[in-house]
Amino acid sequence: MNKKGNILRNVINSVLPILLAFVIGGIVIACIGENPLETYWILLKKSFLTSTGFMNTLHYASPLILTGLAIAVTFKANLYNMGVEGQMLLGGFFAGIAGAYITGMNPLVHKLICFAVGILCGMAFALIPALLKAKCKVNEMVVTLMLNYAMAKALEFLSTGVFRDLSSGYVATPTIQESAMFSRFGRSRLTMFFVIAIIVLIIMYIVMKKSKLGYELTAIGKNPEFAEAAGMNVAKKTIILMLISGALSGIAGAGYMMSEQFKYTLSFSGTPGLGWDGMLIALLGGHSPGGILIAAIFYAALKTGSDNINMYTSVPKEIVALIQGLIILFLAVKFISERTNFSFRKKSAKKREGAA
Repeated sequence: MNKKGNILRNVINSVLPILLAFVIGGIVIACIGENPLETYWILLKKSFLTSTGFMNTLHYASPLILTGLAIAVTFKANLYNMGVEGQMLLGGFFAGIAGAYITGMNPLVHKLICFAVGILCGMAFALIPALLKAKCKVNEMVVTLMLNYAMAKALEFLSTGVFRDLSSGYVATPTIQESAMFSRFGRSRLTMFFVIAIIVLIIMYIVMKKSKLGYELTAIGKNPEFAEAAGMNVAKKTIILMLISGALSGIAGAGYMMSEQFKYTLSFSGTPGLGWDGMLIALLGGHSPGGILIAAIFYAALKTGSDNINMYTSVPKEIVALIQGLIILFLAVKFISERTNFSFRKKSAKKREGAA
């Protein structure tokens, strides 16, 4: 596969779904009597062209970068960790418990403890399907998908019973201590969590693109039997990759708890959830760290802009949910396949031969 052709194909297959989703969204906006261009301009302006809006966009992108990476690192090896949502929820929940019940700590140490708890919880939850896949050849997609719902119910039980904040008027755990909270920059929501997400992104870029594990990851994804025959311990690598994915999910949950939510509620991750959004981010970004960064910022911009659309127009903010759904739908379509590229190169080669 030609590298430039591969990059071009990935870009087209990522950009076209976005353009088509916005075109259809624009038709819907026009049908309700509003100007699509004006609506999209407000979305763009409030997300990128004001300092506070842009910083808010970066803030919302922080957990999406991490959940996108958690999906991508396993997908490269042909593993499907559908449990990122549950791993993120578990990490966020117990990071919040550590943040609320540990008192009198140095702020830096307290934050590090919360992150450590989140990472360990995410890894522990990912270890279950990893062992089943590596030792028993159980389909990891089914196991991780079903465990999400089990985890959501388990955390609902804990937050309504054992760890419930009785002073709260709704189901929630106690608010974390101030020493565990990230301070915001200026009037925006942006915190140091975004910087941490970028550092993790850079580390994962090195791991996926420059390290031995990254090359093994690619080899396993292309042909696990050949990788095993070449001396790679595929079962061990499967466990390692799932643990890395769980750790990234745990960081996302802990950071989101300390920078945005500050307590666990039944709507902590939102709808459809940061873990599920991470799958879309990974698809949009072509499962590469650079692409994931761009896709996460774009997706976060939709959220930032949607909060302003119905303030300045009569267009409901749900139009953004429609656009997001359309993007997911069109991402399922491979507008340019590998076969198309290969055929094109083959014809070009024949033309060159004929000219010679």
